[in-house]
Amino acid sequence: MPTYPHPIIAREGWFHITVAFSIALLVHLFLGWLWALPFWFIALFVLQFFRDPSRTIPSQANAILAPADGRIVAVEKTQDPFLNREAIKVSVFMNVFNVHSNRSPVDGMIKDRWYFPGQFINASLSKASLENERNALWIKTDKGLDVTCVQIAGLIAKRIICHVNPGDRLARGQRFGFIRFGSRVDVYLPTDTRINVNIGDKVYATLTILAELRS
Repeated sequence: MPTYPHPIIAREGWFHITVAFSIALLVHLFLGWLWALPFWFIALFVLQFFRDPSRTIPSQANAILAPADGRIVAVEKTQDPFLNREAIKVSVFMNVFNVHSNRSPVDGMIKDRWYFPGQFINASLSKASLENERNALWIKTDKGLDVTCVQIAGLIAKRIICHVNPGDRLARGQRFGFIRFGSRVDVYLPTDTRINVNIGDKVYATLTILAELRS
């Protein structure tokens, strides 16, 4: 079982971590540890938010992997608003204590990418899928099946980061983006996909097999 290499701390967090620890250190030096204590707590929170642990990639060929850490908040047959097809939507909600790196659920080629500005309502609500700021990737698997993976901003999240573009190839478990401070990822799958999770389940990006392709 291979692992996909990456830093222990997400690169999207380096600036924020440096600022948070610098402020805490300056307050500590000039005003003392008691005044600095809240700033050290904030710095440690920022550090844990941007952690990015290594993950082992399951070898099962037809596996669809969880694209994010979090809790399952939706498993339903619905309309894929990006590819205009019937699909099964599986949604993972991330709170501020989850790892926020987003990883590819399948091996495949990115056929298209769409970005939509929007609101910042609570990402655990179903209407967040269509009303919040979001970035969608259309991934065509090696067997020609369509998977749509959507990064969705949340109540606190104000920044969706995506490092890939149409024409790029993604491997299962490969890191492709990040959402800062609480968010959601939706995956739209073919209707004959075998779903392995239920609402309320806790999942881990790459480690959890979200579903299995039947074709």
